[in-house]
Formats: sequence, C-alpha cells, structure tokens
Amino acid sequence: MVLGDFSKIEVSEEMGGSMALTDNYDFDLLKNEAEQLVLYELESQLEAAGPEICRCGECVVDMAAMALNAVKPMYRFSLLGTLYAAQAMNEQSYADSVQQAVAQAIARVSANPAHD
Repeated sequence: MVLGDFSKIEVSEEMGGSMALTDNYDFDLLKNEAEQLVLYELESQLEAAGPEICRCGECVVDMAAMALNAVKPMYRFSLLGTLYAAQAMNEQSYADSVQQAVAQAIARVSANPAHD
C-alpha cells in the first residue's frame, strides 16, 4: 500500500488549521482503548519501580508514546466497536504485549531521557 504525497497537503489558516474531513465528520468519539490500558500499566509499573526512574512530564509521556507505538491499537467508535475492543483486550496475549511494551519503554526512556 502506497500512501499519497503528503508534501502537497496544505493546511491554510482560512480552514482553521484543520482538514475539511474534520469539519464534516465527528471524530471526537473515535477512541483508542489501548491508550487507557497502557496508561494504567505504566502507572502500575512506575509505582513498583525504584526512585531512580525519572517521573518528569517529558519522560512519562515519552514512555507512554513509545509503549503505544509498540502495541496493537484498539480503536472504537460505536458500542459494537467497544465490545470488540473489550474482547480483544481481555486476551492474555494482548495484556502480555502491553506489559512488555511498557517495560521496554520505561527501560529505553530511563537509559536515554529527553532532558539533561
């Protein structure tokens, strides 16, 4: 699959800085259920970690972003999508992948923090 040429995308101020698609459709209900799972797991692992792990805003958000990029997203929009996401998230293999992604993110960000 080849994506379009993004260099041609222009977001003008006249458009309010957004694409027309977002003007015509409501994307506020589109949610990634994996985000809540990753944040819950990140909080849990940080509580169990020692004080040597940095918990500044930059590091914690970097950890969350890195973990989210490593796990399968679970987007939902409707009730049916919520049920599908809930079923998939209850699978042990998915829970294991979230735990592993969070642990790796904590280790990588701790070894290479974004700040001095």
